[in-house]
Amino acid sequence: MGMQFDDHPRGNFDALWTILDRNYCFFEYKNIDWDAVYGEYSARITSDMDNDALFKLMGQMLAELKDGHVNLSAAHDVTRYWEWQEDYPANFDSSVQEYYLGKDYSIASGMKYKILEDNIGYIYYGSFSNDVGEGNLDQILNRMAICKGLIIDVRSNGGGSLTNVERMVSRFFNERRLIGYISHKVGPGHNDFSSLYPKYVESSDRVRYQKSVIVLTNRGCYSATNEFVSIMKYAPNVTVIGDKTGGGSGLPFTSELPNGWSVRFSASPMFNAEKEHIEFGVEPDIYVNMLEGDKEMNRDTIIEKARGMLKDQ
Repeated sequence: MGMQFDDHPRGNFDALWTILDRNYCFFEYKNIDWDAVYGEYSARITSDMDNDALFKLMGQMLAELKDGHVNLSAAHDVTRYWEWQEDYPANFDSSVQEYYLGKDYSIASGMKYKILEDNIGYIYYGSFSNDVGEGNLDQILNRMAICKGLIIDVRSNGGGSLTNVERMVSRFFNERRLIGYISHKVGPGHNDFSSLYPKYVESSDRVRYQKSVIVLTNRGCYSATNEFVSIMKYAPNVTVIGDKTGGGSGLPFTSELPNGWSVRFSASPMFNAEKEHIEFGVEPDIYVNMLEGDKEMNRDTIIEKARGMLKDQ
């Protein structure tokens, strides 16, 4: 980066603050006064701080960015910011979900799937880090061609690879479609961005699903999953139900401090097709919360709502 910082507490702190100052992409959008943050936290640096204390202080400073993509990694720990998810209802319970999947579900490409007794297809995809095979998708969608409709459950999917997102969404569009924009930092100023580059979804030349699809969401849908939900809202036969997603739209980049610790941060903002930020999450088409009374009966309110909607079509 052409900057020299010494390997002592203040040098490492200044390096961290400066890396973010020049590269982090949401200062203006989140209305963060990064200079004021410097004043507040740098006053707490002492020359004889140990690594634990320095790490903790840096972690508290990074939490001011309110961004789950911002982490400091040391040999002994990783800072993380969870409040985008913590202050919200879970709206997902794996023990209730097990009641729907039963014992006879199939697994392919990290997706658990089964045809429910009312002839509705159900797919649970828990992480976009599980690589999606085109052949697996062909098989799942072929098997579910007989179904009335399809439920794709990505609740509590914390993200992963955008390549897997592209593979999945291409099965639900019959033509190329503008689904969003991306921008990049082009200078050290908080507002030094490139113009917006359009992003398109390509229509797959393999098996595509043509009936109604309902995507289930909660606040635990983060990062690549947030992008998946944002894109699926543009697909012709898709309705998104559940809670607002957790966000996390900034493409992460990693840099290193003089002491070898690494910092990950959001470097490139992503937008939907209306050029709106999706950093703080994507709204569902229909809000549905899990009801306690349902849960006690092993009923998933959100799955039941989706089944009702697909039956009525």
